[in-house]
Amino acid sequence: MSWWSRLTGGGTAHTPRPQRLDYLSEALALERQGDYDAALTSYRLALRDQPNDQRILQNMAIAYSRTGRLDDAIRCYRRALEIDPQLSGAHYGLAYLLLKRGDGQGAERHLTAFLEHPPSTAEAERWVQHARQTIEQIRSGTGPDSSPE
Repeated sequence: MSWWSRLTGGGTAHTPRPQRLDYLSEALALERQGDYDAALTSYRLALRDQPNDQRILQNMAIAYSRTGRLDDAIRCYRRALEIDPQLSGAHYGLAYLLLKRGDGQGAERHLTAFLEHPPSTAEAERWVQHARQTIEQIRSGTGPDSSPE
């Protein structure tokens, strides 16, 4: 269709449909810039389009954690685990949020679930070791670290 047809409103049968934004990519970019509140808005829009996407839910949980909204982060991790009970990242993240709340038993349960199905990446051994150490600390009564960093 020519620019003149578009300008004058002709050729409506060939008018391109507006494309949906990739809200997940937008949210990830906003997070990289440190704008977690704006990222959360984009994650919510992405979740509206894909309500059972555990990747979106996990990313939302991380953004909520970074903004201090731990209850919202916990809800996102739990929702992701409803969708996929073996989701290792959600078990791991939820365990450390529960530790911050003082729920050692809940944390141990989720760390154990994490260790049953650990991620298969080259970096995963670091997280596996941290989970094992934290479980030992919970069982021995010493204070576990909140993250392996």
